[in-house]
Order: sequence, then C-alpha cells, then structure tokens
Amino acid sequence: MPRFPAGQTLLIDADDTLWENNIYFERAIAAFISFLDHHEHSPAEVRQTLNTVERETILAHGYGLTSFTQSLVDCFERLSPLPVTDEKRERIRGFARSIAEQEIELLPGVAETLKDLARRHHLILMTKGNHAEQADKLARSGLAQFFASVEIVAEKDPVAYREVLLHQNIEARSAWMIGNSPKSDINPALAAGLHAVFLFHKDTWILEHAAVDAAPAGQHLIELDAFAKLCDIF
Repeated sequence: MPRFPAGQTLLIDADDTLWENNIYFERAIAAFISFLDHHEHSPAEVRQTLNTVERETILAHGYGLTSFTQSLVDCFERLSPLPVTDEKRERIRGFARSIAEQEIELLPGVAETLKDLARRHHLILMTKGNHAEQADKLARSGLAQFFASVEIVAEKDPVAYREVLLHQNIEARSAWMIGNSPKSDINPALAAGLHAVFLFHKDTWILEHAAVDAAPAGQHLIELDAFAKLCDIF
C-alpha cells in the first residue's frame, strides 16, 4: 500500500529519469576524444578540459545540443596542437548530431508507472534545457498524455522551483520533485521546500553529480533505484 495519500503533486524530471539521455552524450564524447587523439594529454585530462569548457558554455548559452556542440569545437580548438580546419569542425559537429538522431529509449517501467500514478496524483513534467529540444523529446516519447502540464526551465535552482509552485498554485508540503540529479532535481527542490525522490541512474552526467543534501525538518527525501518503485510510495 502506498505510503502517501492520493492528491500529491509529482514534478518529474525527463532526461535519465524517464528516458536514456547521457549515454548518447558519452558516446559522442568518446568519439571526440578518439578523434582528437592527443599525444600529450590523457583521455581523462581531455575530459577534464571538456568539463571545464562545458561549464563555461552553459553559463553563456544554456543547455542543449547547440551548447554541447560549441563545447566540443571550443575544446578541440583549445587542445589541438595543429590548426583546426573547417573539415575538422564539421567532423566534430557530426559527433553531436548523432545524439539528435537517437530514438527515445524509455527506462524500464516508465510508461506503466506513469499511467498508474496519473490516476491518483497530479503529474507535472519539469525539465531544464532548450525548450524546443525538450518538447520534441516529450512528443516522441509518447508520455505527454500522463502529464497535466509541462515546465521547461533554463536552470533548476530553488528560485525556479518556487516560481513553478507559484505558477501552478501548488503547496510545497504536498509537492515532490522526482529525478536522478542531486544537483538539479534533489538539492534545490529540498531548498525550495519540496519533498524529493532521488532515482539513482548509473550514467548521470558528471556535471550533475553532487552529494545529496539531507531533508530539512518536515520534508521527506526518499531514494529509489527503479522508476517502477514509485508506485510503492505513491
């Protein structure tokens, strides 16, 4: 029997919570590092540089494939010992384009679990990134029918969560954020007064890694290892 009564508001993350996402970026990064074939820096050092470049690019241009593509090109230009030709830039852009060509691969039990949860609770998709890209993924996923509304934000921080609560006329005490990212889904939601469910995903993007904060007094934090187990809670 579920631990919490019907009528909860469940804000649910998209990438790597509902469907696979980061594994495709990791494949593109592996191809990029192989193509760079740096003779002084190890693959791990190249990846560290790319992480730094991605942080810089995100601050300037936000999330999404366009930003990721720019990060790959900028990283290559920063590390390449030889002049970077237009042909090489186009090859690098191709690594990023391969991500857009991927079919949506739902994580185990997602569709069935959402259908069940939607009977008892108010479901809102809350994701961050490029609006067109995220909306397209949702449309292709076949999951839009289960969500009462969709919130696509530039960044998931406490301010964004409070704005969504206000916009949706939701009380924090009956609202939950469910996702795989400590940095974006769990810690800022707890800071904004929501409850949270941390869904572990072994391939969560390294820039989303963080220690999971403890739940403040009066708030709940639950950790699960499978999406389907949400039905045991809600």
